[in-house]
Amino acid sequence: MKAIKNKVQLMGRLGADPEMKVYDETKKLANIRLAVNDSYKNAKGEWIDETQWFSLVAWSKLAIYSEKYLVKGTEVAIEGRLINKAFTDKNGVKRVSTEIVLTEILILSKQKQLAA
Repeated sequence: MKAIKNKVQLMGRLGADPEMKVYDETKKLANIRLAVNDSYKNAKGEWIDETQWFSLVAWSKLAIYSEKYLVKGTEVAIEGRLINKAFTDKNGVKRVSTEIVLTEILILSKQKQLAA
């Protein structure tokens, strides 16, 4: 169990095209929004559909791959690690956001069967 310290695996669809930031010729960052849908039965036996949204971050080669191949609606499987960022918003309220820093992206959509 030592190898499973901070590991996240998800499957879902991109909610938008990746937002790219370029820091220099060799360092790029892609911010990606991922929607993961889930269904379950409630106490009344009714099916409930839920969508959870996740913020993904891809650096360097994965960022370049994301920029080239990922578009809104693409179905992907991802693997990465969780990070928490603490910040103070414009109203002076301290907040924490959670992101997934990607280590792998696999495109599941049939039009693009490529892996990074």
